[in-house]
This record gives sequence, C-alpha cells and structure tokens, in this order.
Amino acid sequence: MASFERFDDMCDLRLKPKILRNLLSEYVPNEKQPLTNFLSLSKVVSTISTHKLLSESPPASIDQKLHAKSKSAVDDWVARLSALISSDMPDKSWVGICLIGVTCQECSSDRFFKSYSVWFNSLLSHLKNPASSRIVRVASCTSISDLLTRLSRFSNTKKDAVSHASKLILPIIKLLDEDSSEALLEGIVHLLSTIVLLFPAAFHSNYDKIEAAIASKIFSAKTSSNMLKKFAHFLALLPKAKGDEGTWSLMMQKLLISINVHLNNFFQGLEEETKGTKAIQRLTPPGKDSPLPLGGQNGGLDDASWNSEQLIVSRVSALMFCTSTMLTTSYKSKINIPVGSLLSLVERVLLVNGSLPRAMSPFMTGIQQELVCAELPALHSSALELLCATLKSIRSQLLPYAASVVRLVSSYFRKCSLPELRIKLYSITTTLLKSMGIGMAMQLAQEVVINASVDLDQTSLEAFDVASSKNPSLTNGALLQACSKKRKHSGVEAENSVFELRIPHSHLRSPISLKIASLEALETLLTIGGALGSDSWRESVDNLLLTTATNACEGRWANAETYHCLPNKSTTDLVEFQLAALRAFSASLVSPSRVRPAFLAEGLELFRTGN
Repeated sequence: MASFERFDDMCDLRLKPKILRNLLSEYVPNEKQPLTNFLSLSKVVSTISTHKLLSESPPASIDQKLHAKSKSAVDDWVARLSALISSDMPDKSWVGICLIGVTCQECSSDRFFKSYSVWFNSLLSHLKNPASSRIVRVASCTSISDLLTRLSRFSNTKKDAVSHASKLILPIIKLLDEDSSEALLEGIVHLLSTIVLLFPAAFHSNYDKIEAAIASKIFSAKTSSNMLKKFAHFLALLPKAKGDEGTWSLMMQKLLISINVHLNNFFQGLEEETKGTKAIQRLTPPGKDSPLPLGGQNGGLDDASWNSEQLIVSRVSALMFCTSTMLTTSYKSKINIPVGSLLSLVERVLLVNGSLPRAMSPFMTGIQQELVCAELPALHSSALELLCATLKSIRSQLLPYAASVVRLVSSYFRKCSLPELRIKLYSITTTLLKSMGIGMAMQLAQEVVINASVDLDQTSLEAFDVASSKNPSLTNGALLQACSKKRKHSGVEAENSVFELRIPHSHLRSPISLKIASLEALETLLTIGGALGSDSWRESVDNLLLTTATNACEGRWANAETYHCLPNKSTTDLVEFQLAALRAFSASLVSPSRVRPAFLAEGLELFRTGN
C-alpha cells in the first residue's frame, strides 16, 4: 500500500505546488473543458494570495527537488493561462485575462521580469481587436493596470515601461470614441489614472488627444453622473503628464472658462447679462489670447442638451470637482493658484438663489424658474466644495483675500437655510479659523455664534417646541437665558437683540448632523478666540453649550432612549452628538477667559457623574 506524504503544517512549502495544481485541475478550465462556475475564480484568487502559491521557492534553497516542483507547477499555471487568453471563446479568454492580472501581482520578480512583455502584448491585442467582447476588454484594462503597477517597482525598466504604456493611449482613445459601456469606461479611466501616476511621460505625444477625448465624454449628454466624476478626476490628474506649472495653469484656466460658459446658459434671466461676459474676460490675462476651450470643444452640443438644467448642473459640478481635485492634489512644480478667479466664480454661483430680477421677469417662465430652482442646491453645494478646496490649498496665503472670503461666508450664512449647505458652511468656517487664527476669529465670531445658536436651538426639550410655535422670537432667549437678561452694557444688549431677530423658522428642527457641525464650529472658535468674547458673546455661548451638553447626556450617556425629541436617529448619530456637545462644552471650560468660567462647578459635576 502506498504511503501518503505527510506535511509539517499548513505553512509547509511542499504544499504550495500541490495546492496550485489542484486549483488548475478543479477550477481553471483548459481548451476542452467548459467553464461551469464563474464564482469559483474568487476562491482561486483568494487561495493564491493567502498561500503565495506563485512566489516559487528560491533556487538557492537547500531542497533543489522542492524548487523544481514549485517551478514546474508555476510553469504549468502560466502555460494554461496563456492558452486561455488566446482562446476564441470569450468566457475562457476572460478567465485567462483575469488570472494573468493576479499572476502579475503574485509571481516572483524573476518570472515577471522575463514574461511581462509577452503578457502585455497579449492583453493589448484584446484592446485593439474589434472582435473582442466587452467583458474581455474590461478585464484587459484591469490586468494591464496590475501589470504596469508591478512594473513600476523595477527601476531599471523605466524606459521600457514608458514605451509599453504609450502604446495604450491611441487604442484607449479609439475605445472612448466607440464604446459607451459604463463598465468599460470605468476600466479605461482606472487604467489611464494608473498610467498618469506611474508613467506620465507616456502621454507626452498624445496629451491633446487624450484631453479632447475625456472632455468630449464630460460634455456628452449620455455620460452618467458616476462616470462624470471619474472622468473629471482623471482630467485633474492629466497635467501631471507634463509636470510643469504652465500646463497646470492652462488646464485651470480652461476649466474656469468652461464653467463660466455653462453658467451663462444656466443663469439666463437670473443675473445681469453682462456678468457672464465680464467673468470670462477676467480669466484671460491682459494682452493675451483666450486659450482654446477645454479639449478643443466649442460647446457644440445639441440645443436640448444645453437647455437641460439637470445636464448643465451635472456637467458644471463635474468641472468644479475637477478644479477642486487639482487644488488639493500634490504637484511637483510650484503652481500659481488663481485665487481671485476662483472666489469670483464661487461668489457668482452663490449670489443666484432663484429669484428673478424685475428687469428679467418677462423673459423667464414659471416652469423655467422651477427647473432652475430644483437644481440650484446641487450647484451651490459644488461651489462650497470648491471654496473649501481653495482655502485648504492656500492656507496662510489667504490674507490678501481674507476680507472677500469673510464677506462671502457671512452673506451666504444669512440666506442659507438648507441643512446640507449649512454643514458645508460650518466646515469652511472651521477651516478659516484654523488657518487664519485669532484674526479670522475676530471677523467671524458673530456669524458663528448667531448661526450656531439657531441650529442648536431646541436640541433636547420638547417644551421648547411649544414655546417656539407660540412665540418664535422668544425661543432663542429662552434657551440661552443670557439673551433675555438685561445688560448693563448697550453693546451686549444690541448683540442679544440681533440673536433674537435672526432666528429663521426653518431651523427649529435642525438635523443632528447640522447640530454636530455647529458644535464643532463653536469648539474651534472657543479654542482659537475664546478670550475675545469675554465682554460680548462668551457668556451666552457658555450657557448654550452647558444646556446642550446637559440635555444631550440626560439619563445615561450614549443612551438613545433619552432622545425622545430627536426621532428616527440611529444610536451612532446620537452618540456622536453627545461627544460633540461634550467636546464643545469642554472647550468652553478651558478656553482662555478674563474671568473664572461661569459654569465650572456644573461642568465638573457633569463630567464626574455623566448625567
């Protein structure tokens, strides 16, 4: 009776060739076997990765017999995949292409170095072949990306790697023109992003062509919102292909011009006719010609596409996302950020709220206004994200534009009522406070305090809802207490009266995410400029935060059952609200002040007992 071979444990190197051969025989079809279970590939990939089955035992190992077995098993594996890749049957070709991508990641360096060129040409042939099925092309894009990623780790193959990568650009451009399948487009964008990050020189000879191809997809009415964002992200990376400041600036200029051109169409009847023309003129430096439009496009879409408010906003949002990505992505050359142009664009968008100037009323129908108003929140959201990206990219260099930003943020806070937009405003305010310090705190303190007081109003007691419905003007004073007291100083009385007069009814039920954002803004304000408010807003804020933290923790900490006044909220959201309230209240206790913290005893008791 033949004896069985025994193994030491699951890490025994003698197991690896046996497991690999078992995978080949059971799950990977050959030329004659049909593919019966596509899902089995996930098991194959997982097993190869877990046991490192393709790594091969080193030739210098003591057991030369083991090395020979390991090499033979991997040889058979690679031979099987090569046969599958060249198969005329799409499903088998797809299996071979998928597994060759895994092989590129997992095989030994020696085998990869000797075989990558052959594997690359096999995969490229499928991208070029018009007869290749869509699933084969999608898999080819993914596997080529895996191959190039592994190839980038070899410093001595850089020139050859760039040569290989450059062979992909024209076939990809052709695919972009011919096929609009979202799965294939996602694979193409992923591959292009890999190339521009690892081998940017591959784009040098076809830079303008790839820009035009991507721009045409962004301007196409058939491109989904998901793909718009992916194309925009790649377009933001494209200047890395050349790497100089001029390329980055030119792309930024083209984006800003394209955005403003689209806004000219969208804002017809909602702003002065000359505003759009002046905005585009400011983007062209004096004495210089305006650059060619993005991707060489002249905006020549069919009228239906241009007149569709939803399509225009989707396109503008994608271009703004591209601009934001360019601002927040590292770049090897020093770049000149057009801060003035970016702020002007954001201001232009935020000034339009859907109301019709008297002179424009006869030129817009009610249906048109309705369609525009439906899309404005998304457009405002993109503009706020662009403003946030601009602030993060320049940080302390904001000083020359600080007054403009403060004016922009303050004015938009006064008219913004949508919670999602107010959350973004609080985030922008926090960024401003952290980047500019006490000087910015002096300018924005009043706006932060007034708006946070409104958004935190009635967080805990249902009784306040009744009071607010009967007399809204007293609500904020009832919660803050300090606002209803008579002050000796007229300045404080004036500020408290402002608190009472500026409570919009729409904020009496602020969502919990908005309350958290307002608490974080107050925490930042107290940390940076708490001492500034000792004679004005400080006592009111301290009182507000004590009330909020106490009611957030009433009963038991992190107990969602106590939040009877905040329905339909998950336990996680409520715990986050508790923590935000406690952090903000802690900041009020430790923030510098000219007098002893008014609520120190209550605060210590709250943190001691947790209720």
